[in-house]
Amino acid sequence: MAKISEVLGGAAAIAKGMSVTFREMLNPTLTEDYPEAPAKFQERFRGVHELQRDENGLEKCVACFLCAAACPAECIYIEAAENTDILRISGGERYAKVYNIDYNRCIFCGYCVEACPTDAITHGHGFEIASYNTSTLIYRKEQMLVPVPAGAQFPLKTEPSQAAGDGH
Repeated sequence: MAKISEVLGGAAAIAKGMSVTFREMLNPTLTEDYPEAPAKFQERFRGVHELQRDENGLEKCVACFLCAAACPAECIYIEAAENTDILRISGGERYAKVYNIDYNRCIFCGYCVEACPTDAITHGHGFEIASYNTSTLIYRKEQMLVPVPAGAQFPLKTEPSQAAGDGH
């Protein structure tokens, strides 16, 4: 009796597995024409980083170094500089003069995005960064900045007042 129940149990398992196979065979095949058509991503896809700007065109990054501190791969390098009255780059007192991400080391974990208090760094949908030359995988600030919004004036330069040093 035990042998018959083993045989029937095995046959039921095979029938269940084959039913899944036949059911999948009858479903339509979903194929993406990737090189010819753009790839479709989920909203949460973590691609190449983007440095955001505000509505006035100023950079959102205030060089607080929280993203670099949160990065487990230590792939973010930042040098800060002070904003001046003549040339304003970001909305804060400082801005990132140098902002580099080494994609040789980046693991796309998203900790830098979560750590940023100004939402300056986000994950974009870019994914085609493969390269034979590792030096091209170090992205600079200029490569990651999003374009200036339409109608924004960047950088915000103020003309020095003539009353300050003319002597007239």
